[in-house]
Amino acid sequence: MRASRRWAFLVRRLGFYLAAAAAAVALNFLLPRLMPGDPSSAIVEELERVSGQQVPAETLMSIRAIFGNPSDNLAEQFVDYLRQLGHFDLGVSVVNFPVPVADLVWQALPWTLLLVGTTTVAAFAIGTLLGVVAGWKAGSRFDALLTPFTTFLSSVPYFWVALLALWVFGFVLGWTPLSGGYDADLPQGFSFAYAVSVLHHGALPAATIIISAFGGWLLGMRNMTVTTVREDYVLLAQAKGLSPGRVMLRYAARNAMLPSFTGFAMALGGVVGGALLTEIVFSYPGIGYLLYEALQKRDYPMMQGVFLLITLAVLLANLVADLAYVVLDPRIRARG
Repeated sequence: MRASRRWAFLVRRLGFYLAAAAAAVALNFLLPRLMPGDPSSAIVEELERVSGQQVPAETLMSIRAIFGNPSDNLAEQFVDYLRQLGHFDLGVSVVNFPVPVADLVWQALPWTLLLVGTTTVAAFAIGTLLGVVAGWKAGSRFDALLTPFTTFLSSVPYFWVALLALWVFGFVLGWTPLSGGYDADLPQGFSFAYAVSVLHHGALPAATIIISAFGGWLLGMRNMTVTTVREDYVLLAQAKGLSPGRVMLRYAARNAMLPSFTGFAMALGGVVGGALLTEIVFSYPGIGYLLYEALQKRDYPMMQGVFLLITLAVLLANLVADLAYVVLDPRIRARG
């Protein structure tokens, strides 16, 4: 009976996310077309601005054949859009013409996953573990020192942390590069020198993300742990004589981390979008910096491709969180 309820729950959630993905695809198609301007017109305006002459009719037809004609029927455009998506075709970048958007996204994605993905997991792990200990020992010297310090860190805007770190360690001390993801003089590939260069360039951005993010996880986990340690099942486990470490991790932390896990899933979904401010401040070649350049230069196909990727990543992360909830929370398994 319980197994059937579990499957019913999973099927309902899967149906919800499929519907949400379909809505996201439709909105991703409609929103750029509801905005003023279109890729074809933007290219024509740029060509006319550079050359100082009107674009010939043949050139205009070629541009519209590639980037679409805004005067075409909307339904026909949507069908073409779905057909392109079916072939993983996100269009052609206006700024980097004729490079496909998908190629640029695939080039930038590993950088974002490496930097933002690893730091998100590290900040969550550090903050959650310290938060459990602080909550378990609420009122101790460890808690009294750590909690105000992390509250202060969480209240400082990230861009101040990033700019200050870049000025001190990059400009004044010269310990870290000022921009980029690797040394441009090195050939890209699997070599020791290239790996060291990537780590050297990524160390400071990674440190700023972890410093700014782990405090939020810590405070949330601490407060939930303080509440959980007073629950009957924790007191019963202590009365049975179980070791404090086992009671803290298996009984208190496991139940206290459910709200944090939801936030972690959302954060993982946002990894694909990149830490926009981080990649802008450090000129890091990830998805966030790609989106920043696309917004600046009105590269509509690029914006559309990145937005769709971010939306689908967030939905996938939430689906994984729902699946994990079935494992972590016995109440969901019971209710179905």
